[in-house]
Amino acid sequence: MTTSGTADHGLRLIPFHGLRYVPERVGSLAAVTSPPYDVVVRPDGLNHLESADPHNIVRLILPQADTPDARNQQAAHTLRDWLAEGILSADPVPALYVYEQRRGELLQRGVIGALALSAADAGIVLPHEDVMPHVVTDRAGLMRATSANLEPLLLTYLGEDPTAGAAAVIERTARSTPLFSTTTEDGFQHRLWAVTDPADLAAITGDLGDRQALIADGHHRWATYLRLQEEHGSDTPWDFGLVLLVDTVRYPLQVRAIHRLLRRLAPADALAALDGRFRVRTVDGPLPAAMAALAEAAELGNAFLLTGDGSFHLVTDPEPALIERTVRGDRPEAWRRLDATVLHATLLDTLWAVPDAPDQISYIHDTEATVEMAERLGGTAVLLHPVRESVVRDLARQGVTMPRKSTSFGPKPATGLVLRSVD
Repeated sequence: MTTSGTADHGLRLIPFHGLRYVPERVGSLAAVTSPPYDVVVRPDGLNHLESADPHNIVRLILPQADTPDARNQQAAHTLRDWLAEGILSADPVPALYVYEQRRGELLQRGVIGALALSAADAGIVLPHEDVMPHVVTDRAGLMRATSANLEPLLLTYLGEDPTAGAAAVIERTARSTPLFSTTTEDGFQHRLWAVTDPADLAAITGDLGDRQALIADGHHRWATYLRLQEEHGSDTPWDFGLVLLVDTVRYPLQVRAIHRLLRRLAPADALAALDGRFRVRTVDGPLPAAMAALAEAAELGNAFLLTGDGSFHLVTDPEPALIERTVRGDRPEAWRRLDATVLHATLLDTLWAVPDAPDQISYIHDTEATVEMAERLGGTAVLLHPVRESVVRDLARQGVTMPRKSTSFGPKPATGLVLRSVD
């Protein structure tokens, strides 16, 4: 099998020796998993996961030490120890992995493999969000130290015939006995199968070879893959990165917003700066009712929900001249109308003068957690309504990236079910 990272016209997915927890050596598979690193709400969520099992995957993806170098070396040391002790073990045969997530009526299936890396201008893997350089540097240090892809990105593609190619293999495999089945505390059941039959592997890779993928979740990790590939040169295992590919024709993803916590801006000051420039009105709570009002308003134009002072303030109808002055005009109109665009260009940069720095803004996926933290810190929670996947994909195909942390696609793959060594 060649290790060249060059893809001629579509996705190139190859099997790999998956690193997996040995069930007999851990309390339970559910107890060693975690959400993706950027979804863990620290410190509460991190402490909870670390105490769930001494071998929880957060000890690798979010190691705790005083400096970045110390954190990365700690993760590398932990990974070596777990391999030596038989906590983690490499599957003997290279495989692609069919992965299923199920909760109630929600079902998602996809395939995990090592994907050949490609630049955005190749049009094979489409990013849709900007990245923060310091996060890429942080993730690169961790991957470099551990020589491992510790968690898969979530990518989507548009399949065709559900009775052939990758779809047929995925559905047939899901009717067989899985490698494991576990249910995490969020209620999701996770099942994993190894695909090793040459004919099945050929059917998957042949089908995907003509397809294009959208990065649904993991822009910083994809940028990290590309940085490390450049460091190591061509024709190395660093030409590939760990991904989960989901056909969203068959399994549409849920799209949620990522909210902003403005740690040092009080709600009263935030609202005062909007006077005469946006329409601001108080809406009734509790939070689900206020979010419903936000969803209704978002159908008509830009809409944000501000809170942190115990009340909910719906912010809509920006002054047109203000938008013209603050939002760059060399982008498609669909991009200029995005809530995230207006939030960053008009509100954060211009009216509030809040720099996009970790000590100023936290990006939080959970709505209730955002509100709770704002109230605790005396800051402002800015709650957003999600963007449709079709809008995201259309902009990505035009080569236009959205403001970072504009969307949250899910369900996201659990971290810790299968890892990839790059040694």
